[in-house]
Amino acid sequence: MKKAILLLVLVITAQTFGQEAMRRWRKLNQVRADKFDLVLPEAMRENNIAMWIVTNREGNLDPLYTDMGEGYVTGNGYYIFTDTGEDRIERAALGVGGYLLEEGGTYDYFGSADELKEFVAKRNPKTIGLNISKNFGGADGLTHSSYLELVDILGEPYTARFVSAEKLVSDFRSRRVASEIAIYGEAGEFSYTIAEKAFSNDVIIPGVTTLEDVAWFMKDQQFKNNLGSSFGMPSVYVTGPDGVIATSTDRIIQRGDVLMLDWGVGLMNMFTDMKRIAYVLKDGETDVPAGIKNAFKQGVNVRDIIKKTIKPGVTAQKAEDAVYAALTNAGFNKMKGFNKYTDLDKTDVIIGCHSVGNWGHGIGPSIAFFNPVRLGYELKPSNLISIELFAYTKIPEWGGKKLRIPLEDDALITERGVEWLYPINSKILVIK
Repeated sequence: MKKAILLLVLVITAQTFGQEAMRRWRKLNQVRADKFDLVLPEAMRENNIAMWIVTNREGNLDPLYTDMGEGYVTGNGYYIFTDTGEDRIERAALGVGGYLLEEGGTYDYFGSADELKEFVAKRNPKTIGLNISKNFGGADGLTHSSYLELVDILGEPYTARFVSAEKLVSDFRSRRVASEIAIYGEAGEFSYTIAEKAFSNDVIIPGVTTLEDVAWFMKDQQFKNNLGSSFGMPSVYVTGPDGVIATSTDRIIQRGDVLMLDWGVGLMNMFTDMKRIAYVLKDGETDVPAGIKNAFKQGVNVRDIIKKTIKPGVTAQKAEDAVYAALTNAGFNKMKGFNKYTDLDKTDVIIGCHSVGNWGHGIGPSIAFFNPVRLGYELKPSNLISIELFAYTKIPEWGGKKLRIPLEDDALITERGVEWLYPINSKILVIK
């Protein structure tokens, strides 16, 4: 009997080994297959790129390494995509291999890096896209030495056909397939549940807990759930009448503090970016002060207008213009720069609705002043975007000084407009 029980335990244990790792790997394989089938052909053709070469070297991998399926590489390895005129883009991996890549089932051919010249010459592409970009780090993976090596290997006439794949990379990454969106929703669940747990009495004891303690709690949740991050240490901070007082330091959380956090998690190559707000009740208080509540309400009103205004099919710049026009018509004041708020009785607003996805600040079209190049990109259905804003409203509790309310949650652009991917920030969290 004991032997039978032991055998059953061993069988169950064996069955559970690798289940989460395999689950995530299978989902990433599905994403890659869908992206290669559905997004890559239109992205290559729209950008007039006949062949796309992504180069990797051991110890210095391209930012698209996970998108491509990873794999083992020693010297130079190449992922090569060729538009042969068929519906399907040809996919080859030269000098890159291994179980995870080969069993993923998304490549047509595996070969040696030594085949590169013959491989390219046989297909004779009119243009060859390389990951060279002065604007986006995510599209700038080709090192100078690898570029020189490509020049040496391929020679003329192919060297003259090299072009930047900057816009191709942006389009390939930012146009999402359903399998990616499903992962992003899962990442969002981790992101907001951990954040809201952090801003609760389960974690915070007023007069004892520090900002740094809260940040480390969040980091520990990432570690336990095997989650990455784009931003390093979570930004857990206190805002006062004169702005931010301290961020993720040993400053002890006190009663009456207005707490805010800004962070995101990484799950299966999808990275979130979101914020939450909390108030620490003073002795004798049972609710958030009215002025702080009103400031939050103004921020929510701004968010509602942004969500209703953004539509696909226009450039991000035109979307930004439309948003600010709608906000102005609703009585809000457009700020002339970040933190450049006024003494007006109106709520001052600035938005930064940036691309999200494979990094906390993504590579697609962005309705954000800090992404000037991507303001010129067209918003497409399936783009992931952070609906981010900062609203500054006077509050009597601070003698009429303005409280900055930062709101940010991640959303999907659809044919209908903007749709949320998880429960958004609907209230100020209360710490008793």
